Amino acid sequence: MLVQFVADTLFKTLIAVPVVGGLVLVALVVGGNPFDLLRLDDLTQTISTMVGVLLAQPVALAAFMAALGVILTGGSVLMFAVKAGSVTVLLAGDQSAGAIEVPPLRFSALREANQATFERFIDGVRRLFSRYLRLGIGLTIVYTIIAVAYLAFLFGPAIPQAFDNPLMVTLASLGVLVAITVVNFIYLLLQIVMAAEDCGVLSAIPLVARLLRQRTMELGQVLGAILALMLMATGASILATAALGLIGFVPFVGLAALPLQVLAWLVRGMVFQFVGLTGVATYVRMHVALQTARVEVHTPSDGLRQVTRA
Repeated sequence: MLVQFVADTLFKTLIAVPVVGGLVLVALVVGGNPFDLLRLDDLTQTISTMVGVLLAQPVALAAFMAALGVILTGGSVLMFAVKAGSVTVLLAGDQSAGAIEVPPLRFSALREANQATFERFIDGVRRLFSRYLRLGIGLTIVYTIIAVAYLAFLFGPAIPQAFDNPLMVTLASLGVLVAITVVNFIYLLLQIVMAAEDCGVLSAIPLVARLLRQRTMELGQVLGAILALMLMATGASILATAALGLIGFVPFVGLAALPLQVLAWLVRGMVFQFVGLTGVATYVRMHVALQTARVEVHTPSDGLRQVTRA
């Protein structure tokens, strides 16, 4: 949880660097103080000003996109490596835990299930990083296809008049969110299967398809529960931030708002990582249970392989 939290925070912080640089670049192109853009009354006006200036300056736009691309590429590679180590640790814990969900739950069972060591994490990075990198490249291609299709729908010249209204744009945006959620879900299942079966991307695809086909309802329930927990955690974080903002302007008392906001941010980040890793552990258990439910039997008479239920 800590490793993933640090990596995720570092990734988001690095993305903020070219964004701030873009504000400075826009201010230099148009002249003036970069913070003037941040003090505009309307956020939409700020974004439209940035986009308008960068579109009018192709060199500045290319520099901004190059900087953002470098950060996204490097940060994504870092996240692939971290996920390889995390999945390896969770797989080792699942193999050592046994039927830990059956009561009574004792500390000895927890100690045996705890397989989180730096050596195992680093070994998982070495073993799975190249395969996860190839899978990540495929994910990037899918993201690009979704983004291009969405932009073509919004700004394409051949859009029918019936689709050119705010309702259809909203539905298209929701469709993009659903598509990205499904893609991320399948991407996570591929990561788990590749680590559990020690196989490549192409070999993992039919195994994931079988898991989706035979555990559709269970997977949907887990995914729905994770999304609900994420939404509740986000709502609680927004409410906590709003509540702290009410005392932020009070002299002396407002000084306590900053450490409380930092604490709320830390708790929110750790809760998100806990929920995400809990989902990964659940998918790991479902895949392992599906694999162990099938036993390979070799018949000596015809040499054929028959797969039967255990």
